[in-house]
Amino acid sequence: MPSGAARVAGVIGWPVAHSRSPRLHGYWLREHGIDGLYVPLAVAPETAEQALRALPALGFAGANVTVPHKELALRVCDSLTERARRAGSVNTLVVEDGGLRGDTTDGFGFLENLRHGVPDWRAEAGPAVVLGAGGSARAVCAALLEAGAPEIRLLNRTPARAEALAAALGGPITVAPLVEAARALEGAALLANTTTLGMQGQPALDLDLAALAPEAVVTDLVYVPLETPLLAAARARGHRVVDGLGMLLHQARPGFAAWFGVEPAVTDDLRRAVLDGRGDD
Repeated sequence: MPSGAARVAGVIGWPVAHSRSPRLHGYWLREHGIDGLYVPLAVAPETAEQALRALPALGFAGANVTVPHKELALRVCDSLTERARRAGSVNTLVVEDGGLRGDTTDGFGFLENLRHGVPDWRAEAGPAVVLGAGGSARAVCAALLEAGAPEIRLLNRTPARAEALAAALGGPITVAPLVEAARALEGAALLANTTTLGMQGQPALDLDLAALAPEAVVTDLVYVPLETPLLAAARARGHRVVDGLGMLLHQARPGFAAWFGVEPAVTDDLRRAVLDGRGDD
């Protein structure tokens, strides 16, 4: 049971009841015996700025920010990390000197998940194909560029949105409509789906993988279901695949370390706890 001196963090979003972050951070708090608390904060868009600015006065150590408040958080912060500036959004807030420092750990989580799932994976191994052009795609592309990817092939149903993303990030990014995926997959070393296609309740991603080299790695940010139709198809072809749950787990590490002073680990027990609910408070 947390004491009156407990350090407090949480997750701010609308809605937020579905978030697995309280389960995840609750597991780490118990594992390390920390006097702390991590709470869900359902905040409507019309009051989100007020809520974010109130975190220091309320005694919070910080918070995660999820949809639809990530871009707002970028504008509200008193200081930003360089990767948050480049990604154009904030998912992690740390209270410092009475103000808010904003960071984005989505790209970090994406890379760490790949490195954990495929230890010999290297960004510089070849072109990466990224599906989608939303906030997750921007974070993934920024991380891949920083890690040394020689080329990113950005595919989206509406190329104009992908063009805007490419212009904002700069670097070796080429854009094509999703219907031209077959050509884009040729010679690629990585295929990453950042769209919601394949998520439970959403249509499956209709993508022919025939042009993808056997050694290419395939990852999907969707983790409900854990094995999406894309990953199942890739696995059947012999590709190494990485599910999206690890990104959620790894992106949480920097925030937990900043708020509670312990660098947590991503383990198989943690994955099971987050999936089956044993980490619930």
